[in-house]
Amino acid sequence: MRHRKGNKKLGKPADQRVAMLKSIVRSLFIYGKIEVTLLRAKAARKMADKLITEVKKNTLFARRKVESVLAEKALVTKIFKTFPERFEGRSGGFTRMVKTRIRKGDAASMAMLELL
Repeated sequence: MRHRKGNKKLGKPADQRVAMLKSIVRSLFIYGKIEVTLLRAKAARKMADKLITEVKKNTLFARRKVESVLAEKALVTKIFKTFPERFEGRSGGFTRMVKTRIRKGDAASMAMLELL
């Protein structure tokens, strides 16, 4: 039984699920907003908020932690230059999720995930 277990399976094995979420978060940081399914948006939102909290600490350990997830030095440098000032007044809730539509092919609920 899976009572009180934290993460959603998203229909994928653990390694594929983590890789997919890292890719979604990377795209979110590059483009500012993305459209994904509702459940994937909820899972990626959790990861993105934790990474932004690390970015706000602005330490070497935080930089290495974010680099291990995003795997792009140029992106990490850009994030560490812009995000601390951008989110300095916020203690949480760095992303917004808005339900957008029902996807025609498989009737999946879609959501727009964006940085505030």
